[in-house]
Amino acid sequence: MWQFFDPYLLFLYRITGAEGLDGLIGTFAIALLTTVIGEFTISVVFRINRKHLDTLNADLEKYSDLSQEAMRLGEEASYKALNRKANDTYGQVFFNQFGLSAASLWPAFFALDWLQGHFGRTGIPVPFYHHGVNYVVVFIFCYIAARIVFGRLKRHLPYFKGQYAMLQTYRRKEGPGQV
Repeated sequence: MWQFFDPYLLFLYRITGAEGLDGLIGTFAIALLTTVIGEFTISVVFRINRKHLDTLNADLEKYSDLSQEAMRLGEEASYKALNRKANDTYGQVFFNQFGLSAASLWPAFFALDWLQGHFGRTGIPVPFYHHGVNYVVVFIFCYIAARIVFGRLKRHLPYFKGQYAMLQTYRRKEGPGQV
């Protein structure tokens, strides 16, 4: 599978000619690409599931309000039944959000597979260290940095700007703590 992409990905490790610096640049570029693909995946999954998420959030609000009203009226049996329904709905909302977040991680496993094939035995060269560093450690460090950088840039990038605006509107509509 990687044969097509291999020359392009390896090019990222030869940009400056300084082995240690190229190790970080290449791994950061792969981590950034992984982040972009993951964020794109989240946007597609969110668009597909938006109506379902809207329904779950509306149900959660409805059951929560009804259970609070039942408690206010002293209807303990109704309160317990409605509160149980609200808790079940909250669980569905939580796991939908968890699944949405997990949708961004799948490209990282492919990146790690590629890195293992090229740097599994030697490690990735990094500045100021004459031995290669474990590819997983370098990738995780670069992935965290890439997520931070992309998080700050995405609201300014063409596709992701619209996605960011849509999510902000959705968050304002649903209130804090939602999606």
